[in-house]
Amino acid sequence: MSRYQKGLIFGFTSYTIWGLFPLYWPLLKPANPMEIVSHRAVWSLIICLIAVGIGKQFKETLAMLRNPRIALRFAVAAFFISVNWLTYIYAVNHQQIVEASLGYYMQPILLVGMGIIFFKESMRKIQWVAFFFAVLGVVVLTVDFGRIPLISFLLAISWSTYSLVKKKLNLGALQGLAVETFISLPVYGGYLLWLAAHGTGQFGQKSGLSILLIGAGVVTAVPLLLFNGATTRIPMTMLGLFQYLTPTLQFAIAVWVRHEPMPTGRWLGFVIIWIALITLGYDLFKSGRTSNNSVAEFD
Repeated sequence: MSRYQKGLIFGFTSYTIWGLFPLYWPLLKPANPMEIVSHRAVWSLIICLIAVGIGKQFKETLAMLRNPRIALRFAVAAFFISVNWLTYIYAVNHQQIVEASLGYYMQPILLVGMGIIFFKESMRKIQWVAFFFAVLGVVVLTVDFGRIPLISFLLAISWSTYSLVKKKLNLGALQGLAVETFISLPVYGGYLLWLAAHGTGQFGQKSGLSILLIGAGVVTAVPLLLFNGATTRIPMTMLGLFQYLTPTLQFAIAVWVRHEPMPTGRWLGFVIIWIALITLGYDLFKSGRTSNNSVAEFD
């Protein structure tokens, strides 16, 4: 198997795992979103530290923590990824997966906008067409929902802001995740200790659920490691296209597994969003680059 073929497998597998998350989080009930995110952070940190140790990258990782400017940016990143995870798990466990998938469909378009604002990037005509259809699709869906899709906007804004911070840092994803989770350890670790002290935590209540809570860290770290392997083997353009796989799987699970309602207006809105993404994907493939290819990561 060639290096390129391995990269395709790594990339496809990582985004597929991220797309299948809606099947995993409901298994962790009755744990609340904060408890799930806390276990996700703590066990991810342990896995990342092991991986950093194997890669002999402890020195470089500690250097990041000692730099106040870098540490502060990682703290900001940790805040926004926490908002993203809390919102996402709440949505999945409250039958709002369709709205969650919309948020991740909106994310590439929002990143293009951030590229214009923060990096002075210019948009080609075809990108403006994609942006127009994306806005139209969101308007149609807002009318159908009868309200602004807050979960979608929270997910799109928090993830895009997180990605923007990570892009400005321009550091390794594995080391970055280790630093992020270490910085947030007092909050998440403290919350788990508080639950344990009051006897309200789900960890230790049932062996099966406890294993699944530990697994929350594993299912976060494994696709990230696969993603890292893909980035060194295939063009970032290909990874940029792969990122559309995740919300598509989420949408399929919402409609055909969890049977969330999809009235005609909602279908229309999503079709318009898909037209925008197909347009953007075509431009991405044709140009061989993407304005958000360096931040197409799901930590």
